[in-house]
Amino acid sequence: MSIERRDFLKASVAISMLSVVPRSSRAEVTFAPQPGTWRRFQLSTRIEIKEPEGASQAWVPVPSLTETAWFRSEPSEWSTNAAAVTVVQDGKYAAQILHAQWDGGQRVPTLEVVSTVTTQDRAINFDKPGGVIALSDAERALYTESTALIPVVGLVKQTSDQIVAGLESDYDKARAIYEWVVDNTFRDGKVRGCGRGDIAAMLSLNNLSGKCADLNALYVGLARAAGLPARDIYGIRVAPSRFGYQSLGAKSDVVTKSQHCRAEVFLSDFGWVPVDPADVRKVVLEEPPGNLAVGDPKVTAARKTLFGAWEGNWLAYNVAHDVALPGSAWPELGFLMYPQAETGSRQLDPLEPDQFSYAITATELGS
Repeated sequence: MSIERRDFLKASVAISMLSVVPRSSRAEVTFAPQPGTWRRFQLSTRIEIKEPEGASQAWVPVPSLTETAWFRSEPSEWSTNAAAVTVVQDGKYAAQILHAQWDGGQRVPTLEVVSTVTTQDRAINFDKPGGVIALSDAERALYTESTALIPVVGLVKQTSDQIVAGLESDYDKARAIYEWVVDNTFRDGKVRGCGRGDIAAMLSLNNLSGKCADLNALYVGLARAAGLPARDIYGIRVAPSRFGYQSLGAKSDVVTKSQHCRAEVFLSDFGWVPVDPADVRKVVLEEPPGNLAVGDPKVTAARKTLFGAWEGNWLAYNVAHDVALPGSAWPELGFLMYPQAETGSRQLDPLEPDQFSYAITATELGS
């Protein structure tokens, strides 16, 4: 992709954004994550299975991603009255799952898992391409294939083809898909948790609403259908935003309901590039006073920033899809971002932490 072509695309987007902002409201907003300052966080997940019905078991995602440029996972620790605890690694995506098992005699099954990570902001300099280690054939195949909820054929492929028609470079295709998702989707606050991520259903029903697991999965599916390696990264917010975005950070050290998935797309000149169109739509809906115009300065800044950058106030668990929980009789999960548990023949609802019950807290330890 030529620099001229890329600059033209950037300018076109900027002009279209400014055209809908009243002159009096064009206040400059700074949203500029930059690498350079590492932050260390400790995440504690405490589980207590209420009213057990015989033997019980629980599964907790633990951070299993290490990307030297922006994220480092340390081995997790735990304390429990479980009869057995193992850390299982998914064979396809290398996601780590802590699996605890209690026998039927344990009246109050409890487990606390403590994970420590180090993270920093990310920002891709699109003016300096090159120096990228190419993906292996196996990696490229993995990150362009269909999953149960993210097919790359049929209506997904048709939609992707329409978005990228006439575009040649992977940058232009990735950016066009990002802008399309921002323009055509909506965050729905009534959706439970982070959504299901069933993008074929979203497109077939012409209902492009949802939350991060829906909207960022749509980006990933459309990118993969265009031949671009892309992946969801499932994690949780652990600190407030340093740039004044109330909607883009944890509101306290209790982060039980702060799960958030992000996305990446692999570009030949830049490597893995962070993208988060779902958070742009979150700013539109939730940033005070709420229901902002797409041309609001805070939305414009988020839209510009979240293709190529993100803030390091978030912890990554894994990039896994179609996750089979070891020892479970229930179907595979589309993704693993919440604690899971079963007691007897009953599956507990991970989206109802108070009934489950579990609580997650985050503490910043320093760099």
